[in-house]
Amino acid sequence: MNTHDAGPAGDAPPAGPEYRVAHFQDRLASGELGELGVHAEVRGQAVLVTGTVPSARCRDDVLEVVREELGGLDVHCDIVVSESSSPDRAEELS
Repeated sequence: MNTHDAGPAGDAPPAGPEYRVAHFQDRLASGELGELGVHAEVRGQAVLVTGTVPSARCRDDVLEVVREELGGLDVHCDIVVSESSSPDRAEELS
């Protein structure tokens, strides 16, 4: 927490959803998750997080950032995992 953002009791002032979504986007872009196509936008009283990630682990990492940055907001996540694993058996052509 930045001390210049702290209120008289040492608590951070409540930030609006747009500010928190922008901070969420910045955090995703600056970290290991920066290459992912994950986006968040405020829709009415809720936040919609959408995108496609390469693995379930990446989705879990994104959801952790969602919890940390957007906790307390009404968040709807539509994150698709597009794991491309090799086939488990040979393809039979007729």
